[in-house]
Amino acid sequence: MSQQVNVFLYFEQCVLVNKRRVLLSDVASVYTSDAVMKQKIEAIELHVFSGKKKEKLPFCVMKVIELIGSAYPEVSVTPLGEPDFIVEYKSAEKKKYEKLLDWSKAIFVCLTVFFGSAFTIMTFNKDASVEEIFALLYKMTEGAERSSPGELEIAYSIGIPIGIILFFNHFLRKKIDSDPTPLQVQMRQYEKDVNSAIIENATREGKEENV
Repeated sequence: MSQQVNVFLYFEQCVLVNKRRVLLSDVASVYTSDAVMKQKIEAIELHVFSGKKKEKLPFCVMKVIELIGSAYPEVSVTPLGEPDFIVEYKSAEKKKYEKLLDWSKAIFVCLTVFFGSAFTIMTFNKDASVEEIFALLYKMTEGAERSSPGELEIAYSIGIPIGIILFFNHFLRKKIDSDPTPLQVQMRQYEKDVNSAIIENATREGKEENV
């Protein structure tokens, strides 16, 4: 009778791969005290993609346990992390027009954010009557109205870009500190919501790789 081997598997919610043939080592972290068994389990084939440029396939951890149990009955599997996960396939090869398209999207987003932010700031200043407030402050402190911009307008103009840089924690390609920026936080939250929706839809439609 063979001795039972305990194996621990850790899964992330979404894993990106660049090759069609996906092994278990590509989607999970494997831990066991038996080094030979660890290599065998990591070499188990999980799926082979058709070769399209981009594919997403949801998996249930039970499917992985079934594959391991079929190949090595003496192994006891303890799954950790996500109970359902997504394997996303993207071809590593990019054509010239695809790179151009990526750059075009990035430039479009930058321009949209820039002009949208400028419009928002101008709209806020108009609704809040910032100009009138500054004029009132000058009259209260100096006893007379000013016909040209002064210290308050200069400080306000400098403070807005500084505040934006501090809030987004980013200037050019450098970050002020190691914390993720608000945009990165929102993107990660968006990715989690998308992954959860893909898994739920696949489960309801019976398209999830399960036992």
